[in-house]
Amino acid sequence: MDQFWEKLIPKGYPVDDDLTKRVPVPSFVQNEQLSIALHSAIGDTRIAQTIEESLKFIQPSQLFSVGIFADADYRETPQERFNKLITKLSDIDLPNLLPPSQIGQVNNHSPRCGIFIAPNNREQGTLEDILLECAKINYPDLLNLSQTYIESIDRNQLTKNDLEDFKKPAGEKKAIISSISSILRPGKALQVSLQDNRWLDEKILELESIKLIKNFLEQIIGL
Repeated sequence: MDQFWEKLIPKGYPVDDDLTKRVPVPSFVQNEQLSIALHSAIGDTRIAQTIEESLKFIQPSQLFSVGIFADADYRETPQERFNKLITKLSDIDLPNLLPPSQIGQVNNHSPRCGIFIAPNNREQGTLEDILLECAKINYPDLLNLSQTYIESIDRNQLTKNDLEDFKKPAGEKKAIISSISSILRPGKALQVSLQDNRWLDEKILELESIKLIKNFLEQIIGL
């Protein structure tokens, strides 16, 4: 790992004296030209706070860009979500970091900053909506079988607690995607299937939502 990012790795454990709490360590990817830290905010309300906490250790002037990728979900439109994020970013101390003026765009300030709201900056939804589009192309049979399986579940035999996550706005879609990935990579996390299987290939790259994400990422990293 590039030593530049070491400041973002917590040195104390457990976090907040809670042994069950996830240690907020970013994921890091790099090649000869790029070094990127991917930081999960662990909840929508912590996006601005996570950025603020990270920039206490790394000055914005040392970064090429800061990108935010979030879901629109089903409680608000992508534009409403974008406006809310801009307000939260404005409420914290972010020297030299200028939020973008439009959803899905990356400004040319230094450092660059952009906000992408999945699935496509226009429609309500989540990352799962994009994955369902991908599955429809490369795994249509698994998609149909998974949808039939989820629809056939007798929910009367499950408790309110059992269905807590399932009944969330994107719960059923998450269950369908997880069912597909459990066949492709049994016993492994969804991320493993996304990396190993045909969720992304040349045909998938032609999807509008994927093109939008690709363009956003290219602007963020300066390609």
